[in-house]
Amino acid sequence: MRWVGQVIVAAFVLACMWSYAYPRDDGRYANSPLKPWFDSLKSGKGPCCSDADGTALSDVDWESVNDPAKPAVHYRVRIENAWWDVPDEAVIKEPNRAGRTMVWPVYHSAYGGPLTVEIRCFIAGTMS
Repeated sequence: MRWVGQVIVAAFVLACMWSYAYPRDDGRYANSPLKPWFDSLKSGKGPCCSDADGTALSDVDWESVNDPAKPAVHYRVRIENAWWDVPDEAVIKEPNRAGRTMVWPVYHSAYGGPLTVEIRCFIAGTMS
């Protein structure tokens, strides 16, 4: 029976790898002048994939957090009605050519367990 658990874990790992290998870009952004820029974006956690894999955030769904213990700017984002801390290594350091704040979340949920969100990439926009 021990092998059943190993098969379930292996299937889960393969499903996660499948989602990373096949981004959601279905071709509707192919002619965007920003497509090459989006495709080149990466954070300290790796490539962000593309614009199609990211989610644009409204100004009320993200904030910068000042933490006196850390000299860098930190961010939080609201996804699925919950606030999630953006890891420092997920912040994209280059200028935002698109202008809008974007986040590239990865959703995790064990069978019957709570939803967790991993922030793969984040780029701040202009708060207007």
